Amino acid sequence: MARTFLSSTFVIIGIGSVLLTGCSSDVTSEAPRQPSEQRSVVRLLTHESFALSETLIQSLEEQGIILEIQTAGDAGTMTSSAVLAAGAPTADLIFGVDNTLVSRAASEGVFAEYTSPELDKVLPEFQDQTSGGLVTPIDFGDVCINVDNSWFAEQGEQPPTSLEALPQFAKRLVVEDPATSSPGLAFVLATIARFGDSWTDYWTQLRDNGVSVAGSWTDAYYTQFTLSGGDRPLVVSYATSPAAEVLFAEDTTVTEPSTSSMTDSCYRQIEFAGVLAGASNPIGAQQVIDWLLSPDVQADIPVSMFVYPVRSDATLPQAFADFTPVVESSALLESDQVAKQLPEILRRWSEVMGR
Repeated sequence: MARTFLSSTFVIIGIGSVLLTGCSSDVTSEAPRQPSEQRSVVRLLTHESFALSETLIQSLEEQGIILEIQTAGDAGTMTSSAVLAAGAPTADLIFGVDNTLVSRAASEGVFAEYTSPELDKVLPEFQDQTSGGLVTPIDFGDVCINVDNSWFAEQGEQPPTSLEALPQFAKRLVVEDPATSSPGLAFVLATIARFGDSWTDYWTQLRDNGVSVAGSWTDAYYTQFTLSGGDRPLVVSYATSPAAEVLFAEDTTVTEPSTSSMTDSCYRQIEFAGVLAGASNPIGAQQVIDWLLSPDVQADIPVSMFVYPVRSDATLPQAFADFTPVVESSALLESDQVAKQLPEILRRWSEVMGR
């Protein structure tokens, strides 16, 4: 008898737009620098896509905290390393564990309890997303199929607009391995949410029609996607990627993206930070979590990491409002159920894909 994968826990969530109100800084930039022996070193374990402005990192040092950043590949790889080191970590806090992975990490004793005083500034729909007080939501976004519209126009082809149509375009598509990539896992969960027990049949179609599998988002987007010189005009990426195309265009005359997101394919991702159980500097780790929720950092998150801030009064760049509004309906599965069934999901995916 076929096993049921998450079919009873699937919901589609509707999310309103993030408030685009201005906010003032909580950071006192004129605070005197402390002698090095009085400053606190805090070690942050994070994924390879973590980025914040140097000005903000400097402002944290002016508050007495020296942030040492340790990167550990994709979010999936990072979470696995945190699980292996649970109770005896080499860092003080972790950032970038998402809702597809957080239950596993929590069940393995990765986190120490902490509730930030800034949590009441977070959008209501995320305030209870703390895994029982173990993690703090920092940002959110949607993993979606990204389409190189210019490529399809040049070829005289129409791109797909739904998950159901995607297998016909598999030879144009690159996805990420869900065992090593957080967006790759999110896309697999999107197909489970849509197709239930027949999700492996869907992946069989993708395989047979020539889908390419990359080890990470970086490889998929910056190597195989046509926008970056590859040969695949469809890629699993983020709903915010088109805004990044405009904001970071080398050609300053570019005013709109040549790519778009296939919103029918999206899966909601929430990224968390947490104090690591056994951390040598848990107080400093707590201060960094508060800082990640501060107005200045939350306003920097969209332009640095191209996801949405969770703070309700965060400022967004205009390109987000113009080209990447929050997806109104995005698939989401219960994280506890994902954690319980994840090993079997990954086993079946690997079996289908021959990996």
